[in-house]
Amino acid sequence: MIKVFQKQSQKVFVALSGGVDSSTSSALLKEQGYDVTGVFIRVWQPDFLECNWREDRRDAMRVCAHLNIPFLEFNFEEEYKKEVADYMINEYKIGRTPNPDIMCNQQIKFGAFLDKALSIGADYIATGHYARLQPENLSSKSQVLKLLIGADKNKDQSYFLWTLGQDKLKYVLFPIGEYQKSKVRELAKKFSLPTFEKKDSQGICFIGKLDMKTFLKNYIDEKRGNVLNEEGKIIGWHNGTLFFTLGERHGFTITEKGTDDKPYYIIAKDIEKNALIVSHFINFKEKDKLRIKIDNTNWISGKEPDIKNKYKVRYRYRQELQDCKITSIKENSATIEFMEDQITASSGQSLVLYLDEEVIGGGIII
Repeated sequence: MIKVFQKQSQKVFVALSGGVDSSTSSALLKEQGYDVTGVFIRVWQPDFLECNWREDRRDAMRVCAHLNIPFLEFNFEEEYKKEVADYMINEYKIGRTPNPDIMCNQQIKFGAFLDKALSIGADYIATGHYARLQPENLSSKSQVLKLLIGADKNKDQSYFLWTLGQDKLKYVLFPIGEYQKSKVRELAKKFSLPTFEKKDSQGICFIGKLDMKTFLKNYIDEKRGNVLNEEGKIIGWHNGTLFFTLGERHGFTITEKGTDDKPYYIIAKDIEKNALIVSHFINFKEKDKLRIKIDNTNWISGKEPDIKNKYKVRYRYRQELQDCKITSIKENSATIEFMEDQITASSGQSLVLYLDEEVIGGGIII
């Protein structure tokens, strides 16, 4: 359910990336009677990557011209470099597996962008996320907004929004959250948007598609180390444990080959010894991982969840939801217990909890 407001003269700043989702969001909001402004967000990009932001900005400007709405550009290069890129690099340097898209949403789209938009007269911001907002109680004047998964479960992006709270969500609109992607394309064509056939963007928020190991090698020195099997025997080598995460099956070299050509999966990392431990079996039980602790927790409603409930959880985007329960909540941390061992869960990943279609909140795996 899309939030219902008195739309006449309500000013909405749309984060307009130049893609079909944000373009269609702008068109829908204008059709609904909002006073819409398109905003292209400029962020830092490393000089060794192909630069495509100028093309995206041009597409955003074309959309604004077509819809006859104002166009603005906000420059958040400094904020993005510090809060997203540096954060990601520093997390990898200490052997953790961060999610830069989540930090991008928290610090840039629903941080710097929201703050600036409100400061210059916007009533709301909108993005092209596949997610929904629903009032907890329609009859209540003081609304608590529920964050729900997108109607298109294959495109759902609620995982990336777990850090948001009521103080942010009350200023947010997700115009396409109720639609399937195919319908968004259809609407874009109906509105004659110049982006209706543009391919979806891939990769990290704003930066785009990149090979993470190649990116990190510009900031982290390679250091050759051993690949060990479950018994501790050296069977190969790699260029640095910091470039890998649990569950990966590529990027390291196996020199001790047998008659069995099954792939090896990383089941553990020894950062101190710069060693990767691998197994043919992704479910090899190196240690008990039925319980996972998270910190930096955020509960979207503003209240701690009921530990009596049974929840679903994922700690990677598009991961199949896992059954779990919350066994304890202490200040900014919680302990999550699973029905099955979570071998590939890595410190630094975002663990997000769901109750039916509602996103309850989450935290960072310790």
